[in-house]
Amino acid sequence: MTGMTTGGIEIERDILAPPTAVFAAWTSADSFARWFGGAEVEVPRESLDFVAEPGRNWAAQMVLPGGGTIDWAGEVVEVSPSERFVFTITDEPANPERARVEVELTEFAGGTRVRFAQEAPGFTDEQKAGLIAGWEGFIDELAKIATA
Repeated sequence: MTGMTTGGIEIERDILAPPTAVFAAWTSADSFARWFGGAEVEVPRESLDFVAEPGRNWAAQMVLPGGGTIDWAGEVVEVSPSERFVFTITDEPANPERARVEVELTEFAGGTRVRFAQEAPGFTDEQKAGLIAGWEGFIDELAKIATA
């Protein structure tokens, strides 16, 4: 199911790659720099501090097509190789509030089902729709990495 929930959003996608490849695409810093932001946005590797270990903070800067930037931050909460990855995220690094993101991977014949959920407290339906569209673009790029 892909759509809005009371507290956020959910996305479900099938990727034609094994869970090990999908998990590596989610959790490798080099891959993260390629897919985070989608096809139109750059995350310079030198701006990325990302290690997929529980308790580690992460940070990234997106460079938008017009030259503007967005700073991101969060914490890695849970790492279960090839099964589950949980982290927090915000585009306001100075604000201690973070949205929780949960990624669950389930193997099926020929691929991996990705179940993604993000909290979006206080978001309007329009903002949630934008969040879904953004993550769908990110996951499109992630799938390219996982299936390469």
